[in-house]
Amino acid sequence: MKIPSLLSSALIGAVASARSMTPMATIATARLADRKTPGQVFLLDRPMFKYGALAMGVGELVGDKMKTAPDRTVFLGLLARVMSAGIAGAALAPEGREQAGAAVAVATAVPLAYMTLAARKRAMASIGQTRSGLLEDALIVAAGAAIVALSTRSKNS
Repeated sequence: MKIPSLLSSALIGAVASARSMTPMATIATARLADRKTPGQVFLLDRPMFKYGALAMGVGELVGDKMKTAPDRTVFLGLLARVMSAGIAGAALAPEGREQAGAAVAVATAVPLAYMTLAARKRAMASIGQTRSGLLEDALIVAAGAAIVALSTRSKNS
């Protein structure tokens, strides 16, 4: 199955709306598994980026359950979403359309951050912060992994 044109970029932007570091962590995981993204983003080949993105992705999953975790719509949260969605959106865009992929991902991530925050707050009121966070983690990590798996190919192909 092949995801059409910039749809992968929009979908990874949706992932970034809920977990800012998951797009980067899923791209890093794909690169570590010798998978090639359609868009050419050379930063993705740097070991420091790959392992740093994985560490930040795990750190975010843990930190999100803390009572002191800020809302995803605070300035730094939105900035992280813009950066992560932009890089991941560029990487998943067709070659030569990286800038468009970045723009689509960012344009998806920022407004959806407000919607996913509202949904998370409703879930927190119903089932608590930790359980709602774990459920959101499972959904978002699975979505990010599926989007990246469907949008990348083996470096040998």
